[in-house]
Order: sequence, then C-alpha cells, then structure tokens
Amino acid sequence: MKVVTVVGARPQFIKAAVFSRALAAQQISEVLIHTGQHYDRELSDVFFESLTLPRPAHQLGVGSAPHGQQTGRMLELLEPALQEEAPDWVVVFGDTNSTLAGALAAAKLGMPLAHVEAGLRSFDRSMPEELNRVLTDHAADLLFCPTQTAVDQLAKEGLGDRARLTGDIMYDALREQLPQAEQSDIVSRLELTAGQYALATVHRAANTDDADALGRILAAFSRLDETVVFPAHPRVRAAMQSAGLTVAENVRVIDPVGYVEMLALERSARVVLTDSGGVQKEAFLLGVPCVTLREETEWPETAAGGWNVLAGSDSDRIVEAAKRTAPAGEPPSVFGDGRAAECMVEFLRDDPSHGERRG
Repeated sequence: MKVVTVVGARPQFIKAAVFSRALAAQQISEVLIHTGQHYDRELSDVFFESLTLPRPAHQLGVGSAPHGQQTGRMLELLEPALQEEAPDWVVVFGDTNSTLAGALAAAKLGMPLAHVEAGLRSFDRSMPEELNRVLTDHAADLLFCPTQTAVDQLAKEGLGDRARLTGDIMYDALREQLPQAEQSDIVSRLELTAGQYALATVHRAANTDDADALGRILAAFSRLDETVVFPAHPRVRAAMQSAGLTVAENVRVIDPVGYVEMLALERSARVVLTDSGGVQKEAFLLGVPCVTLREETEWPETAAGGWNVLAGSDSDRIVEAAKRTAPAGEPPSVFGDGRAAECMVEFLRDDPSHGERRG
C-alpha cells in the first residue's frame, strides 16, 4: 500500500511525524508533499529536523497569499503530484488551506481520502479553519476522530458511517516528545522560574488583523503580575508595528520556538493564553490552566473542570481568567490512549475498499 500525506503548516508537521513512524512500522510506503504554506525555518525546517520527519518528495513552494489564491495555487500544483504518485490513500491533517487543497485535489482525482482530526467544530463559519475542516470532512472517505464528541458531530451531519474513533494524534506526539521537553533548558536560558510566568501565543486572523482586538489582548498581558513570554511570528510583529502597538515591560517577545521547546515552556508555565487550538489542547494535556483568546473552541473537552476558559479579546475577561486559581486534580482523560496513529494506520490497511474510491 502507498500513502501520500499532504502537509504545509507547523501543526501538521508534528502530526505527520508521528503518523509517518506508524506507517513505517507497518512497512507501508509513504510519500510526503509539502505545500509550502509555512516556508520559513522557524515554522518549517526546524520541525523536520527536530521531529525526524521524512523530507518531502514534492516541495510545492506556494508561500503566503490571500486564502483563495493560496488554496487555488496549491490545488493547481497538487493535482499533477498526486497523479504522478498514484497512491492508495491521500491523508490530510487538521484545518489549514493545505488540508482543504489536498482534500479537493484527491476528491477531484477520485483518490481515497482520509482526514486526521475530523469532526471538530467551532460553529463559527467566519473562521477559515472552520470552513476548511467542514469541507474536508464532507469530501473524505475515512474520518479519523480524536474524541467521541467529534464522532457524534459527524453522525449529526450524516457522516457517521465514515467516522472512526482513534484518539488524538497530538496526544501521541506529546507523549513521545515530553521526555525531551523535560530535558530542555529553555526555561533556564530565558531566566524564568517554573510556575511563575505566563505563556502567550496569538496568530488567528480575527486577533492579528484587527488592531483593536490585538491591542486589547496586549493590554491584558500588561495587567498580569508576572512575566508574559510571547513567541511571536514575524507576521504578528508586523501587525503590531503597523497598528503602532507596543508591549509592556513584563511582556517578553521572543522568536518562534520548536515543538519540544514549546512543550517545555507550556509545561512550566503557570497559565497559557492562546488563540491556537493545538496549544490550548496541549495545555490541557499537561495540566496547565489555559485562557483561550477566542469566543469559541473546537476542543470543548478542554473546558471540563475549568481547565480552559474562553475570554475572547476582552481585556477584563482575559485578566480575570488568567488570574484564576488552578483547578484541583488532573484533567479528565478524553483524548485516547496515545496510540492514535497506530489505530489510523490499521483502519487504512484494513479498509474494505482497498484503495477504491467510494461513492
């Protein structure tokens, strides 16, 4: 059996690394296609190196562009690459433009398609990620769900026969990389004290492209009583500069870091503030309180027991949520047993279609 995996952004590299190892363990041939959605070293090359992800057979080099242009360019370049490889399965991850482009290319070519992280819904159609994940789910033949909530949602949409409960592949990655994170010296290098700083990430267009929203978020950071470590992508820094926004003395803006270093920062933080779906889930899995800088989440399980609080971009709500007392005990176990990738590979291998596109 031959599998083509399509990746293009930071979270997909992390998931694909675990998935690639599960394929190799079953001696299944894999071809990796990198769309180039994230193309700089901090968001691309460093992950291939640190996660020992196989080098792509196809580098499409699409780069940054408006959503429609970027997705269309990916689709244009993906079709000939998929025709050349003629795989038994095409696998896409998550909810980015690379996800949707890979799904559309496979569906139009009649190639069997599997979607990792299927069934997630924020129910906010203004988010490009929501549109990407919904359209991909409805195009795919196998839907790999991280939680029972996702399975139930797909059943409501008439897709229950394609849904498979696998557990969360990001939990696999976290378990695999946590020992390295525990050995990382990034906390000491940044002269931080475990449990005495906040960690923040901001990247969603609703926050970065809206100067007022970004200003409210940064104002909230300034009101916290501890250092706020803020790994910021150059695009976010450019948005701040364009809006004339600066940070307070307690906010330390640093360059983006690799996955292992990010886990190390997360696990030692007192609280995490983020608009990232992946980071809020990692905080939950690590037992670190989280404030989500959005009004909704595709991971409602993380709100269990007060571990994750939705605060949007409202400064007062962010500060109140960030200063709350940490919940007692451990977060509930809702993301599987840490072998989601193995489960996915088994479903691909044993699927009765044997590589034939279902109607």
